[in-house]
Amino acid sequence: MTLYHFGNCAALVYVPYYFTYKYSGLSEYGAFWKCVQAGGIYVFTQLCKMLVLATFFPDTDTFTEGAPFNFIAEFLRCSVDLVDFLGLAFVLSRIPGKGHSKLITAGLGWATAEVILSRGLMLWVGARGAEFSWLYIQKCLESNVLLVQHLSTATLLWLFSRHDLDRKLVPLVVLLLVATSYRGVWLEGTLHAMSAGPWLTLALKALITSCMGVGTLHIYSGLAQQIGL
Repeated sequence: MTLYHFGNCAALVYVPYYFTYKYSGLSEYGAFWKCVQAGGIYVFTQLCKMLVLATFFPDTDTFTEGAPFNFIAEFLRCSVDLVDFLGLAFVLSRIPGKGHSKLITAGLGWATAEVILSRGLMLWVGARGAEFSWLYIQKCLESNVLLVQHLSTATLLWLFSRHDLDRKLVPLVVLLLVATSYRGVWLEGTLHAMSAGPWLTLALKALITSCMGVGTLHIYSGLAQQIGL
């Protein structure tokens, strides 16, 4: 039974990533190793962030999961997360080609590395336990939300780097990037104030991420038609 539960959780986490890779056309472009390289850059970026947090913010208790919400600590952590933008932008600059394949390769490689490092050990140790818990199902569903978030972030960074983007849309792209980086402040703060339960928290995160993703897709599709992608 525990192995069955572990298999369900693993499928819930990794099958959407596999389908994204297969049905987005990346397999036809031979982009597997580009995704691996993006994952390697993700690992290096996280190591840099850990060094920054350990050096300048040694009081790590305020950054641990499950700790009481602290606005200043969360703001500082989200500020350090801006390093992710630099790493993801570097990944985009290293991937040849144009159009959706470049963005999906960067976003998918980044998201896959994160989900392997953050969910793999948790599922192997926790989901194989003798006692069933909805916590692992929620974490698996949340990983799918993160996939959409990282794909949207990669697209926003690409849009921000374009010189042919309509100037009227630049502030909106910047706003979405800032909202993405500091979502731990405004979103987690709102959920904490609402005293939202785990399922409501997951639903609101999925809704907000979907709305931001649809807005990003709308901007990208307009620019793609303009430049003929």
